[in-house]
Amino acid sequence: MTVEMALCGARVRYGPLEALHGLDLPVPAATVTLLLGRNGSGRTTALRALAGTVPLAAGRVRWRGADVTGWRAHERARRGLCFVPDRQAVHGGLTVAENLALAARGAAPDPALDAYPALAALLPRTAGTLSGGEQRMLAVCRALLAPRTDPTTGRPAVLLLDEPTQGMAPATADRTYALLAALARDGAAVVLAEQRVPATLARPGVLVHELRRGGTAFSGEAAEPRAAGE
Repeated sequence: MTVEMALCGARVRYGPLEALHGLDLPVPAATVTLLLGRNGSGRTTALRALAGTVPLAAGRVRWRGADVTGWRAHERARRGLCFVPDRQAVHGGLTVAENLALAARGAAPDPALDAYPALAALLPRTAGTLSGGEQRMLAVCRALLAPRTDPTTGRPAVLLLDEPTQGMAPATADRTYALLAALARDGAAVVLAEQRVPATLARPGVLVHELRRGGTAFSGEAAEPRAAGE
């Protein structure tokens, strides 16, 4: 299993509070990795540290063996990283069509509309007027439309999504997890921050890191009893 990206002894502080306490987090290529934990466990901060939207107080971020700790978020995005945060993940003042056009970078938005047919009727709507579930569908489309590989090296992309199905109907959530798993099978390193293991991903081959108070409390596969919450 090839490690695509990793946090190495990562520490992140928000003022006097330390959110990550020397976290080691490998992110394999062609794999779905779940970061589990309650609010405040550090899972969102771990995604932000990988994406470069928060600086490390100590430790390193490595990508394909290179130290990219000092790279800014836009530099990582240019290299093939897509981060879908839990909040403000869409451009609220733009229409759905304009959001999709930005994500597609000149390509046709067909994959997004095939994945979420309900978006077709919403294309002229301003994204800020959509329901929570509709906004999450639109946000996930950023990952579906992002380049699958780095245009320079041809290596798989890294997709980071924070609670991607929040507010979605169960059937739509299941379809979303299936779509993200398909991206991993195509070579992408997919990392999802969740409070628990989604039923559709509770299977061998899906990796789990349960975070607690900024450190790792458990690592294994999603099918293992402790990760599945059994």
